[in-house]
Amino acid sequence: MPILHFLLKNYKNFNARVTVAALAGYWRHIQAGGKMFWAMAGAMSSAQLGISLAPAIRAGLVHGLSVTGANLEESLFRLVAHEYYRDFPDYRYFSKKDDDTILQQHLRRVTDTSIPEDEAFRAVEKTLVPMWVEASRSGKRQFWHEYFYDLIQTIDSRTCSGPADECWLLAAAAANLPIVVPGFEDSTFGNIFASYVKTGECHSNIVKSGIEAMAWFYDEYQKLSQDPGVGFFQIGGGIAGDFPICVVPSIKYDLKEKVRPWAYFCQISDSTTSYGSYSGATPNEKITWDKLTPDTPMFVIESDATIVVPLMLNALLECQNFPAAANALLAQISTVPAGKMVV
Repeated sequence: MPILHFLLKNYKNFNARVTVAALAGYWRHIQAGGKMFWAMAGAMSSAQLGISLAPAIRAGLVHGLSVTGANLEESLFRLVAHEYYRDFPDYRYFSKKDDDTILQQHLRRVTDTSIPEDEAFRAVEKTLVPMWVEASRSGKRQFWHEYFYDLIQTIDSRTCSGPADECWLLAAAAANLPIVVPGFEDSTFGNIFASYVKTGECHSNIVKSGIEAMAWFYDEYQKLSQDPGVGFFQIGGGIAGDFPICVVPSIKYDLKEKVRPWAYFCQISDSTTSYGSYSGATPNEKITWDKLTPDTPMFVIESDATIVVPLMLNALLECQNFPAAANALLAQISTVPAGKMVV
């Protein structure tokens, strides 16, 4: 277990200490039979988080997701057009003219990498738009992610340039994980879909709404939260995190039904604590909204998720492969009792 050994030996204080504590809490929850729900904001798919996330999904370490429309489609883009991506390690020193040159090359820069328009957007459009048109003709209605589930499972692997085992969307579709995609309209394909609605070629109602997604998620949450409960693992902030975590107080106060609270909470974000920022809000604030309780194990790791998450996921895979040895190592960690680990 080289990664777990590395973390336990070197990660002693500050954000490093919280990373180890969050890892231990995640593993204890999974080993007790709990589920883990992920919220993923930012550009994690463009950053190739699928290299770590896809194996974790296949291994049963992730049981549902809330993702931005961008993360959903960009996982697909990485699969179909990986070899056409271009990286820009020196992006910090770019001028406006440099970025305009990138635009003229039909590339869309995302920090230090780029999405190729023709090989990604336009290639997928040729398959996805006919699906929308047919749904408009037949009256079929689906959630946004279901169109992508259908598409990615029918793609000919011989036409893809990215490794299939590193595509988290493909892994999620194979496992039929519950997914919510709040605010998908601001993604590239959300914009493309809007244009086809504007021209009358597609009907807007072929995609189920966000309200329908929350109504559907009520039941999915109750299934996921069977004893000993479901945890919440969040990357970034914004609607990807805010939408699903609201399900608990809504079931409790709006439906007036019994509901288990979230059993674990971890947020990895490079947003510092700030006034009025959901991304920078501390977990304690969520107690006042009845999303978390004082007994919920809570962790905030203020760091780059592209560094932290692969370490955590690969350490968790080691724990799953060698549970007895992992438990013996984690038992040596100096923490407050499980269930009270507020770091």
